[in-house]
Amino acid sequence: GEETPGLSGGEAQRLKLASEMGKAQSDSLFVFDEPTIGLHPADVQVLLGVFQTLIEHGATVIVIEHDLDVIRNADYIIDMGPGGGAQGGTVVAAGTPDVIRHTPASQTGKFI
Repeated sequence: GEETPGLSGGEAQRLKLASEMGKAQSDSLFVFDEPTIGLHPADVQVLLGVFQTLIEHGATVIVIEHDLDVIRNADYIIDMGPGGGAQGGTVVAAGTPDVIRHTPASQTGKFI
């Protein structure tokens, strides 16, 4: 295998994450910023399984994401908007995926 310095940023992060998988995580907070970028849809499903394993071990998992599969699988969503860039930055909806789906102001809700 490669030494850690020879790995890409994403590969190094996945290696670090894998080492955390079997540990008790009751006091752990994981924050992921768009972790699905560059992933094949099948790999997104694997990543969702990783998140679930961390949660089952007691961790809190926060994900900043645009991938609809990840958003659909969230326990709680904070939908920012109403647009991007200068038109964003306001919470337009917050709640379970079902709540977001039924919030007219949520652009995300139209797609989940």
